[in-house]
Amino acid sequence: MTRSAKIPRLSLMKKNLFLPLILVISHSLISCSSKETVDPNSAEGLYNRGLELEKNERYEEAAEKFKEVRNKFPYSKVTTDAELKLADVYYKQEAFPESQVAYQSFKDLHPKHPSIDYVTFQLAMSYYMQLPPTIDRDLTLSQKAITYFDEIITSYPNSKHAKEAKDKKQDVRTKLASKEDYIADFYFKREKYESALGRYEDLLEDFPNLGFDERALFRAAYSAHKIGQLDKSNKYFSRLKEKHPKSEFIKQMAKLKGSDGKH
Repeated sequence: MTRSAKIPRLSLMKKNLFLPLILVISHSLISCSSKETVDPNSAEGLYNRGLELEKNERYEEAAEKFKEVRNKFPYSKVTTDAELKLADVYYKQEAFPESQVAYQSFKDLHPKHPSIDYVTFQLAMSYYMQLPPTIDRDLTLSQKAITYFDEIITSYPNSKHAKEAKDKKQDVRTKLASKEDYIADFYFKREKYESALGRYEDLLEDFPNLGFDERALFRAAYSAHKIGQLDKSNKYFSRLKEKHPKSEFIKQMAKLKGSDGKH
């Protein structure tokens, strides 16, 4: 093969080697150029920075970016997303009073938003997470939590959050029932039978089938008997025998009423 025949082939090989490198460099330049087109002080730039900070769990800084979008660019296409992200960041920080307010505001301003079921669930959870760990403290917020869990269950039954809403609602109701039972027992142990009866009746009416019925029926029957309301006593004793025929409380109540189980 002549020298002149080799030269074009070598030239072609060099071109094939350098072509991928040129493409990589071009792609990098294009990527850098596209990033530079987003002004970091624009709504989109601030929002994207907030997302980065949230991803890195720098929640306070992320919240500031999302608030900046909301305050400086109220009509931007990313402002609604920033408002929701702000609520999410508060929730992740465990700043539940703040997330409660933020989710409620979002819900009021954007009632038709595609993620409104999620927003409603998170609003309920913000109330739920503020409930005290023990029943002897204030449970006022529990009703708010139940209200929004109910909204998920009834208005968005196909939501992926519906099942958890049902479970959480049951948990809240159990807390409330436990508190009612706690107060009723307080009166019962001190032989304040009239007050105890009222509390046990409320427990049976408002929180049935949560695990309190058997003992509440017995103590309602016992309290009513002690204050001379024998018709009520018989009513609750009959319900105890009907619904819990193997209950250990039947013998105790029968002993109070007499050996034959009658007053």
